Amino acid sequence: MKRIKHIVIFALAALVIQGCKKTKENFEDPYGDGKPPLGVVLSQDAIPSPASGATGTVVTFKATGLVPYKDKLKFMFNGEPGQVTEVTESTIKVKVPDFGSSGITSVSIDDQLVLGPLFKVTGLINIDPSFRATAGANDFVSQVYALADGRNLVIGKFTNYDNKGIITPLNRIVRTSSDGEFDRTFRTGKAANGTLARVIEIGGRYLIAGGFSGYNQRTENISNITSLGTDGSVDTVGIKTYRRPSQTDTTKYFPKFNGGTNDFINRIYKQQNKILATGNFRYYVTRTYTKPNYDFSRDTVILDSTEIRQILRFNLDGSLDKTFRFSTATNKGLPSANGPIDSYMHTDPALIEKLVVSGSFTTFDQKTAGRIVRLNADGSVDESFKAGTGADDGISTLTYNSVTKKYLITGIFRTYNGKPAISMALLNNDGSLDESFTAKTFEGGYPGFARQLDDGLIVVSGGFKKYNNVTRNGFMVLDPKGELAPKYNATGPFSGGLSDIIETKSADGKRALLLIGTIYRFDNLPVSNIIRVTIE
Repeated sequence: MKRIKHIVIFALAALVIQGCKKTKENFEDPYGDGKPPLGVVLSQDAIPSPASGATGTVVTFKATGLVPYKDKLKFMFNGEPGQVTEVTESTIKVKVPDFGSSGITSVSIDDQLVLGPLFKVTGLINIDPSFRATAGANDFVSQVYALADGRNLVIGKFTNYDNKGIITPLNRIVRTSSDGEFDRTFRTGKAANGTLARVIEIGGRYLIAGGFSGYNQRTENISNITSLGTDGSVDTVGIKTYRRPSQTDTTKYFPKFNGGTNDFINRIYKQQNKILATGNFRYYVTRTYTKPNYDFSRDTVILDSTEIRQILRFNLDGSLDKTFRFSTATNKGLPSANGPIDSYMHTDPALIEKLVVSGSFTTFDQKTAGRIVRLNADGSVDESFKAGTGADDGISTLTYNSVTKKYLITGIFRTYNGKPAISMALLNNDGSLDESFTAKTFEGGYPGFARQLDDGLIVVSGGFKKYNNVTRNGFMVLDPKGELAPKYNATGPFSGGLSDIIETKSADGKRALLLIGTIYRFDNLPVSNIIRVTIE
């Protein structure tokens, strides 16, 4: 009986399995409604004729199967449609469009896409072959500071520069020639143990600032800012430290610049023979080296702090300048902004030492502010700056050109002082909106950085894919009205973000731009955070 029961169960299981198999066999082909292949081939191996060309050039590509679709196909250069002039059984001829750029070519027929070869669109911006640092830096570059002798200090987050730091790391600061060649005479040892944001030269020394707590062998007693000699070594001073009464006093060496902050410093400036700093900090800090602790048990460094937010001024020895944005009544700094800030200090005569503060704040010194204010040289708010209600959302970057006398801001704002301004705006010297410039629509992202050049052209980088419905993969050049500048927008895909654009010269005297930041690709070629391009 038990045996019969097992046979019945086995038979039922077999029927269930067979039923499942039958169900699977009856499934419809998930690709059954797919469109049949077009039979079109746009050769990726055959070199176009010519292999490169400017806008307006007629280019011949090897292709087959296009004749049946010649009246409805679209041919694109890096996403921009060109004018098809001829289709044959083996070729297609296309004119490079006005804003065509280097990149992959393709044919679009209805909603099907056939990829073709890469095509180089020549234009007025090209990578400068005379720049010597071909390997670049292995991480973010924040600043290139021009020295009086023609050399540069390059700082940032990197530990290798032009492959010269493979064995012994080059930690975040190097000195180079004007063409980017590494200067081995600048000896920084282990250098900074954190990111450097800014460097200035003052009083025969270099002041470096950022987010770090040690430099070379000085692994403590530094708080985001210190001074260096011109050879790259940290400035030190010998201090007699006190021990137990029965022990001998000893002399130890400490950083000579005795001052700092509790958090990141993003900018430093020379002002009235002092050092003005801005950043994310809330406290000024200083150290006392000459007092014993309560039980003489060890050498003691006493850390003192004073509340002063975002903006402060150091004396040259690192002490706090309490004549600048400081209340002696409360022994605190003034309130500053209620959100993150960045800054720019004027050096041009008409506005000398005035500081523009921008960012993501709605009050400054407890008064309403639309994410931008300007301060006088004494630290008070400049009431002549006519920002009105300012930007309706965060300002990510602000740059100024002393030739055109214009500010350029980028961010996620949509209006400025109540007037339309989409993610980018040009401002007059007095802070009012320059309505002759109109930013067009961005697609796929926002502008992350922009600078106006001395001739009025505007260079922009960011995460955007299109501008005014034209393919621009993260890098573009505009005219002073906000339109794409003809022949300056032929470069291919850009990946990364700029921290600065510096007008300079190539080795053979051509006009050039030094681009720094976090840059992975330029004109669809791999690069490493610092490159120089010629601009005609």
